Amino acid sequence: MHKTAIVKDELIGRHVRIKDCTDPNWIGKSGTIIDETKNTFLIERDDEQKRIAKNTATFEYNKEKLIVKGSRLTYRPEDRIKKAR
Repeated sequence: MHKTAIVKDELIGRHVRIKDCTDPNWIGKSGTIIDETKNTFLIERDDEQKRIAKNTATFEYNKEKLIVKGSRLTYRPEDRIKKAR
């Protein structure tokens, strides 16, 4: 899968790993995206839910081994399909 394709795809339910983040506590952590807003992901990990700002992190989508900067994802989920590049 190409980076552009994943940016335009449904992300809820995908497993992600934080490759880089302005908050060093997030680096290397992984979980499943269970909700999404324009600026955040709600990630479930170890039966705990944490919200992370998209534009502060770089995400690795494990199954596809794709790395995407969160700033490319800062759209409402329903708008991302039309606007993201």
